Amino acid sequence: MGTASSLVSPGEVIEDAYGGEGGEACEIPVEVKPKARLLRSSFRRGPRVIGASFKSTGSVDLEYTAEYERLRKEYEIFRVSKNNEITSMQKKEAKLDEENKRLRAELQALQKTYQKILREKESALEAKYQAMERAATFEHDRDKVKRQFKIFRETKEKEIQDLLRAKRDLEAKLQQLQAQGIMVYDPDDSDDDDNHTTVTAAGTPCDYWGGGVLGSEPSMGSMMQLQQTFRGPEFAHSLCDVEGPFANVSRDDWDAAVASLLQVSPHVSQALWSNTVRCYLISTQETQAELDIFTQSYSPRLRSLCEGLGHFYLNVCFPEESAASYALERRQEMERSSVCVFSVAPSLLCVLEDAEEAFVKNPDGHPLVLYLRTVEAHPLSGPTRQLLERVNAADKAAKVKVVDHGGSPEEGASMIYTQLEKVIKQELLGLEGSDVDGKDSGIDEGREEDSGDVLWDLHDEQEQIEAYQQACSAAAQLGFQKYIDRLNDMVAAPPPTPPLLVSGGPGSGKSLLLSKWIELQQKHSPNTLFLYHFVGRPLSTSSEPVLIIKRLTVKLLQHFWSISGLSMDPSKILEEFPRWLERLSSRHQGNIIIIIDSIDQIQQAERHMKWLIDPLPVNVRVVVSVNVETCPQAWRLWPTLHLDPLNPREVKSVINTECLAADVKLTKDQDKKLERHCRSASTCNALYVTLLAKMITNCRCAWSLEKTLEQCLLCQDTMSLYSLGLKVALDSLSTDGERHMLCLVCASHNGVSESEVLAVFPDLGLPVLSSLLYTLQRLCIVGLGCGLIRFQHLQAAEAVRLEFMDGGTCSPAYREKLIHYFSQQLSQDRVTWRVADELPWLLQQQEDRAKLQLSLLNLFVSQNLYKRGHFSELLAYWQYVGKDKSSMATEYFDSLKHYEKSCESEDSMIRLGNLYETLGRFLKDLGLLSQAVAPLQRSLEIRETALDPDHPSVALSLHQLAGVYVQWRKYGNAEQFYKQALEISENAYGSDHACVARELDSLAMLYQKQNKYEQAEKLRKRSVRIRQKTARQKGHMYGFTLLRRRALQLEELTLGKDTADCAKTFNELGVLYYLQNNLEAAKVFLTRSLEMRQRVLGPDHPDCAQSLNNLAALHTERREYETAEDMYERALDIRKRALSPDHPSLAYTLKHLAMLYKRRGKLEKAVPLYELALDIREKSFGPKHPSVATALVNLAVLYCHLKKHSEALPLYEQALRVYEDSLGRSHPRVGETLKNLAVLSYEEGDFEKAAELYKRAMEIKEAEPSLVCGKAPSRHSSSGDTFSLRGPAPLPHAPR
Repeated sequence: MGTASSLVSPGEVIEDAYGGEGGEACEIPVEVKPKARLLRSSFRRGPRVIGASFKSTGSVDLEYTAEYERLRKEYEIFRVSKNNEITSMQKKEAKLDEENKRLRAELQALQKTYQKILREKESALEAKYQAMERAATFEHDRDKVKRQFKIFRETKEKEIQDLLRAKRDLEAKLQQLQAQGIMVYDPDDSDDDDNHTTVTAAGTPCDYWGGGVLGSEPSMGSMMQLQQTFRGPEFAHSLCDVEGPFANVSRDDWDAAVASLLQVSPHVSQALWSNTVRCYLISTQETQAELDIFTQSYSPRLRSLCEGLGHFYLNVCFPEESAASYALERRQEMERSSVCVFSVAPSLLCVLEDAEEAFVKNPDGHPLVLYLRTVEAHPLSGPTRQLLERVNAADKAAKVKVVDHGGSPEEGASMIYTQLEKVIKQELLGLEGSDVDGKDSGIDEGREEDSGDVLWDLHDEQEQIEAYQQACSAAAQLGFQKYIDRLNDMVAAPPPTPPLLVSGGPGSGKSLLLSKWIELQQKHSPNTLFLYHFVGRPLSTSSEPVLIIKRLTVKLLQHFWSISGLSMDPSKILEEFPRWLERLSSRHQGNIIIIIDSIDQIQQAERHMKWLIDPLPVNVRVVVSVNVETCPQAWRLWPTLHLDPLNPREVKSVINTECLAADVKLTKDQDKKLERHCRSASTCNALYVTLLAKMITNCRCAWSLEKTLEQCLLCQDTMSLYSLGLKVALDSLSTDGERHMLCLVCASHNGVSESEVLAVFPDLGLPVLSSLLYTLQRLCIVGLGCGLIRFQHLQAAEAVRLEFMDGGTCSPAYREKLIHYFSQQLSQDRVTWRVADELPWLLQQQEDRAKLQLSLLNLFVSQNLYKRGHFSELLAYWQYVGKDKSSMATEYFDSLKHYEKSCESEDSMIRLGNLYETLGRFLKDLGLLSQAVAPLQRSLEIRETALDPDHPSVALSLHQLAGVYVQWRKYGNAEQFYKQALEISENAYGSDHACVARELDSLAMLYQKQNKYEQAEKLRKRSVRIRQKTARQKGHMYGFTLLRRRALQLEELTLGKDTADCAKTFNELGVLYYLQNNLEAAKVFLTRSLEMRQRVLGPDHPDCAQSLNNLAALHTERREYETAEDMYERALDIRKRALSPDHPSLAYTLKHLAMLYKRRGKLEKAVPLYELALDIREKSFGPKHPSVATALVNLAVLYCHLKKHSEALPLYEQALRVYEDSLGRSHPRVGETLKNLAVLSYEEGDFEKAAELYKRAMEIKEAEPSLVCGKAPSRHSSSGDTFSLRGPAPLPHAPR
């Protein structure tokens, strides 16, 4: 028998007996060595069998198969376990890798921390070495100061000995002269030390210790006083004394006087009612031909003249056949008219009423032009002659301009135009010359002179003033006293104070409350600076955040006589406002209150008003009003004053007041209906109640009172009531032009003017438009502001949009009408502010990018927007078109090149130079310096060629070019241009002009950048002197004009019987004439005020004390000291008996009487008065108030005069602590107090302490933040408690 392999033949196929399925044949090789080895290895395990059979061999194979299977299973188990171990090891490896990475990251962090600590250590060591160097330098300086003090002391002691000897010699000579009977001049009769600086023994004014070398300083033996500057008559100096608008201002401080006058008298009538020259035309049938010729041929010239200067022009004429039906409208238009023209002929018919009203009853109301057409064949009729006699009798001031003409109507119309043009230019617009056309550049330059490089829009300012005045007049009948008291308490809270939030629903009276509060605060706190802004409807100019912040910044800077250094970049304006507020608030002696009404209507208010959430300066308060529904969530955490709906008593008061004014009587049943109706939140709303009262009293012509009341009671909210008012106002009219007018207003950007409405809808007619506006104004739907028809409230605009414009779907059609009108007005060389305001905005709303780009490339449109400061608006238009800054600059430059080809005349070349300069400034403000150089250089070339190389306009181009080179840090080129501009300005204007000061400031800043501090300081000092001089000159001219106008208005109020109000007016007139240096007239009015108050109120009334105070101040001015002292003592006696012991008015009288005692040398009598005034101030304001510190300093000065240095020292130290805690350690008053302490320490012999105090005082002076103009706060601040920090240099008084 052989092996198993021999049983199978090569290539033979057998069945696989171990297959899972069976039946599959496979080819088995002849030799299967692995199997043979396996069998042999298996057979070796047992006894070897010799000669085994096939059967025995198969059985052995089967036995070892089981063993194989067992081993295979063990192997599988072993393999699985090892695989699991491998997997586990891999997981551990991954975990260790992660741990390794974490440890490496920690190691890197530790390495970084180590490096940081190492750097900090090195920095600390460096700082230590620097500190040691500074300490060594300080020691060196200290030793130097000691040596200088020693030299100074020895020198001055010798001088004192010499002066004492000279004094003894002079006294001996004086005694000899007196013995001979010669009268000697008494220095006490001269101007006192309250108005001039204290003079040292050497005769040197001890004004400021101004140099670094003490050896050259005046004698420190004379005490430098913080003394009260004499301010003039007392006039409403605190919250407790509110008898007038002035707060003890001085005639030498016109900025304070005029600011006080304008703050408290915002209702001074202006020559132009709402920015419109309204020419009221009265004519007869015989002079109708002249009127028609004037209207057609000459009115467009007057309109062009007025619009070129930023005003509107409107002819107001009621046809004779329909004049009787417009009686109320005629009276209202006559009151609003700027000038009245009466064309009279020999016969006189129905124009008698208007002529009587304008020329006889109110001849001083406005300029009058009388055109008299004389015909030889037709003498004047009886009524005409009588009317002319009455006009002549009423014209006491000879104000009527008479044009007597007997020729053709064309010549008569020309004569009317000539006279009217003269009146408009000289009396209404204040232009000296007669030629205004073609002087746009000059006007612009003049405006820029006043404001430096800051671009300012007067229309925005006038819009805000008119909004404030209208709100003040509307708020008179609403009871806001409880809210005003709470606002006062919130504003008076100690700092830091977040913004105060006035919230309420739409129409709850937020704007009216803020206006009334501002008006009262301006009267009660004249030393407080108010900056307010009333936001109009969304998307209007008044809601543009950049323009709002820029306006507030400019108003803040104007208060300090400087608006230079303000950036025009929109992002920088928003960013720099908090810094300006911080810098200027430290210079203001009173509080600064910022009021922004409807702040939630500002576009992206939270993002643009981020400065509100930053800490405010200690003397700054911010009050904002919001709609309670749209108030941002972050602002709701601020202190909030919520306006509740009106209670039944307030509702009844509003309705009864309106009914009483209109002579309407409601029955008890109607009163009860109204009371039941006005109980819900929507019907107790202030706007709803006001509108309801207006509807009841003004709708009687259309409906009966009962029907009106019935219809009104069906309206449950303000929107439905507005819809009813629109229906009542418009249903009685025959045409649709009235509805179109309201839709036109709704579709415009900022409103439309009356002349624009009449131009777009010529069929409307002025009488109908006037009647419509009269009705809509009475119903609180529209109003006139800055010459534009606007909606009085957002809900009125919404009602018009829903009623007449299908929810706004008709807006594009009305915008197209406006676009067509303004496109016709657009000309290549002259663009009005209205075209620039409206046309680009309308095209943007219509999404017409192509036409918008064409309008922007009209260079005069862009120039108008830029020069009025609408910088951000212009950029927004270009961004909407899809142009970046560089491509925009290229477009402008190409457009200018194209325009230059058409310029041939000299005037066109001048305008071209202005355009190039505007483009260069615009690009410079954008930061595109390389592109700004080319237009500025081209402007310079054109002006040098077309004008003259020494013309002032050339200096403007040089100034702007120098500014570009300064930003480029090419200081050599900039210095050359600035010096050329300075030379041209000095040759053209003289050495004391504002343009010269501007160039000096620019050069000083340039030298400062180059570290040439000495040269910069010299130029800056010269600039300051020029600006102060020009400010005084402007103040005198501007102030006299306003004061005279206000005095004339007040004189009209003094014609009635003896009343307290009449006495108050006499008192105010006395102060006004005092400010005009008319002391005789002031004495007359103040005496009459005192006598009337004594008759009406009694001799012991506090108002009599005020009149005595004013008269005493007047006698002090006239050096009648005995009379003044008697009156002050009488006033003090009255106030002691009438007022509480801690009343601020009592402290005021004590202060002035003490000043008078000190002036007359009665120091012992002045001390108890100063001490009592100090006690009153501590009780009134608290011991930490700056006013208390001022009183402490003045008392200390008095003690020093009495040589009571030990009593003066603690007062100075206490005042210093109060000033440092309340005003900061770097405030100028701290420096002045330190100087006084230095003087006192020197007097006590502590020279080392004196040197240290003096050095710190000089550091404060040098580190004091200076504005470009350099003007410090007014010494005659309107605060009734502001003391002069240094003796003012004597200024020349105006001649009396």
